Amino acid sequence: MVEPTDEVPRGTSESADDARRAALIQSIPAVDESTPLAAQIAADARLRIDLAGRRFPRPPRTRVLTIANQKGGVGKTSTAVNVAAALAQAGLHVLVIDNDPQGNASTALGVTHHSGTPSIYEVLVDDHDLASVVQEADGVPRLWCAPATIDLSGAEIELVSLVARENRLRNAVDAYLDHRARVGDERLDYVIIDCPPSLGLLTVNAFVAAREVLIPIQCEYYALEGLSQLLKNVQLIKSHLNPDLHVSTILLTMYDSRTNLAHQVADEVRQHFPGQTLRTTIPRSVRISEAPSYGQTVMTYDPGSSGALAYLAAARELAERAVAPVEMKEA
Repeated sequence: MVEPTDEVPRGTSESADDARRAALIQSIPAVDESTPLAAQIAADARLRIDLAGRRFPRPPRTRVLTIANQKGGVGKTSTAVNVAAALAQAGLHVLVIDNDPQGNASTALGVTHHSGTPSIYEVLVDDHDLASVVQEADGVPRLWCAPATIDLSGAEIELVSLVARENRLRNAVDAYLDHRARVGDERLDYVIIDCPPSLGLLTVNAFVAAREVLIPIQCEYYALEGLSQLLKNVQLIKSHLNPDLHVSTILLTMYDSRTNLAHQVADEVRQHFPGQTLRTTIPRSVRISEAPSYGQTVMTYDPGSSGALAYLAAARELAERAVAPVEMKEA
């Protein structure tokens, strides 16, 4: 006689959870484009149900991504900190390296970055260990930040005379990953590097340190201007300094679904980069802009907002691509 058991077969819990999510999503009334506000509310409700409590898959090894675009104001820092926070909230271990002298990523993550704070400047110029400058982000477990201070503004000049000036950040990141392994810390799943909007030695260091480039593209008229030059620069770095570098991800930001221009820009980007462009778009959002002034990402400032949900969806898409890569046309 077989004794009864209360053990739940592996996978049953996840399947039941998915079924409950699907049922809740189906229960939300359908609306059409004639009521755009109601349509947005319904879409957000579906996304909120689908993403609540999700755990994202871990990549097989640490993914090092540089967030880059030579055009300013396209959402590089917002993308860096909010994608990082979303990944951490979904159970992954993430380090943000603020490689921009403005220090906006450090502000958004709530870490100390006044002049004199041990920062990425000391790592690049004075050969300090990255472990000595990393701080825990405020309010988000599993998220760390290597801050930038105003001292970093002089690093472009100081790096010129240093040996192996293009490889200094890469060496520091590799040494930090080895350090974590030696002391028994959990392996980092993602290292995300925020860059200044220029191609100086700070950005070159970020490109050499990374394996992947994530490009945020604003859904505006000038969005594609300069993109071809950025891709040429990535190709130059790949040819001469970092053969592993490639554009893996393009994220459409500041998307306003009410305008034809946003649709046209999105269609054009997806036509040229079908494999790299995420399905998720990041909407224009006051909440995303407000959050850094409170020393937070939008993921903690207003987790139920459209902007937070969009970044969470983008982070899930990014994480899922690590375990099931999409076919990409070479950028």
